[in-house]
Amino acid sequence: MSTPNPLKRLTALGQSVWYDNIHRSMLESGELVRLVERDDLRGVTSNPTIFDKAISSGDQYDAVIADILRRQPGLDAAELFNHLAVADIRDAADVMRPVYEATDKRDGYVSIEVSPHLARNTEGTVAEARRLHAWIDRPNIMIKVPATVEGLPAVETLIGEGISVNVTLLFSVDRYKAVADAFITGLQERARRGLPVEGVASVASFFVSRVDSAVDPQLEGKREDWRGRVAIANAKLAYRHFLDLFDGPRFQELRRLGAQEQRLLWASTGTKNPEYSDVLYVDALIGPRTVNTVPPATYDAYLDHGDPAVRLPDGLDDAAALIRELPALGIDLEAVTDKLEADGVKAFADSFDNLLAGLGDKVRGMDPGGRATG
Repeated sequence: MSTPNPLKRLTALGQSVWYDNIHRSMLESGELVRLVERDDLRGVTSNPTIFDKAISSGDQYDAVIADILRRQPGLDAAELFNHLAVADIRDAADVMRPVYEATDKRDGYVSIEVSPHLARNTEGTVAEARRLHAWIDRPNIMIKVPATVEGLPAVETLIGEGISVNVTLLFSVDRYKAVADAFITGLQERARRGLPVEGVASVASFFVSRVDSAVDPQLEGKREDWRGRVAIANAKLAYRHFLDLFDGPRFQELRRLGAQEQRLLWASTGTKNPEYSDVLYVDALIGPRTVNTVPPATYDAYLDHGDPAVRLPDGLDDAAALIRELPALGIDLEAVTDKLEADGVKAFADSFDNLLAGLGDKVRGMDPGGRATG
């Protein structure tokens, strides 16, 4: 008898597995199709770092770049990247379209992020989100918007316009509450205008492992038994708010109108500390009505030795008690999450700039016929 697929078992437990990776070869080789068929994969996420790795390494994009430049020779590096990214996202969305339809528009989404340089620019974020949404022209895409203070009104506006949004770079429970409020307010405004709320989807991407990477050193010599636990406790508190809000009175009317709840999506779930289980942030956060977007190494590890069981709803009071005790240890979790947000925005911006520089180098290394030289 074959061993049950742990990734498929997550789906059976009510958690959707998305893949935190995209590149042209996985589309051309049929790898993405195989992941859907074998593992019941339910979605795909991307970010500037993922595209930087995909486009800057190797030559898998060279032929596509050459073809685009033959047709539009005047493109700068930023717009050339948009053409490459839109093609990948569109093709991935087509692969995921049957999942989108089979799950009644709940899953099957592919996410693309606005430029990280717009993270502090509300109007610029809205404008680029609209442009990408129209350009890709697929119903099952989500535009990723950072959960910065400036990103919150952009989320509300885009949801109000019927554009599905993946709100990313979330680290704190308080900011998550503001994100969920922006989502509901956007839907309420849409309903007030007599527009349908059915099919307007959103996830709140709550980053996990980076919290432990930041807090663990501060626990040394104090509560070392809490190392590897603060990020999970933080995520559990976000989940408790999710349950209170979306099962509470405020969302009832929207649900009656056919609105989807904004699910929590666990991001940054690869284990960074080699002392911990390589599937820690998947196993610990399994719960119904959630998503986990899993990076490739963690995805393979979970397929090999994951241990699926619903654990997320357990110990919510203990999680709250742990978080409450942090100030007594001299740990300011709000300061930690503020820095993680700022560092995350910078890291994505740096990846984006590195990507554009690499694209520029590729273009300069091509002969007029679009072939690599040297």
